[in-house]
Amino acid sequence: MGFRETDTETLMFNPFTKIGKEWLLITAGDEKKCNTMTASWGGMGVMWGKNAVTVYIRPQRYTKEFVDSNEYFTISVLGEKYRKELGYCGKVTGKGIDKIKEAGLTPCFVDGTAGIAEADMIMVCRKMYHDTIKPECFDDDQNDARWYPDKDYHTMYIAEVVKTLIRED
Repeated sequence: MGFRETDTETLMFNPFTKIGKEWLLITAGDEKKCNTMTASWGGMGVMWGKNAVTVYIRPQRYTKEFVDSNEYFTISVLGEKYRKELGYCGKVTGKGIDKIKEAGLTPCFVDGTAGIAEADMIMVCRKMYHDTIKPECFDDDQNDARWYPDKDYHTMYIAEVVKTLIRED
């Protein structure tokens, strides 16, 4: 089994389900060292004339170090059959262990960054912009109180989708 490149603009899925219900893995790094994390917040659309994704990473997440220090990261969509592995990657840090291996997953490498070989789809993303969510910018203060009681505000990354790979069976 392998992957084939597809035109991102031909994808047909519900992003609300794909992101919020099925979850994603954000993976970054290289063949020497990489890490992944589960994400259930994000967006897909067009930004600055490019197909883009928006992902959010809290400062304490180990994967953030990899995303910050590299130009590219991937989003891997694994689907419901990997719910246990996605749960593990959302709870356990990769500091001090090979979290991808411990989750029973396999890293794969494309365009100088890491993805997850078990994925049904991998999007290779190039960072275009990032910023930290700021408490003074909330229009609805309830979100600050509900989601940030520890004041550990996410960094938002806007990234161009430069390549989309689909699993070939």
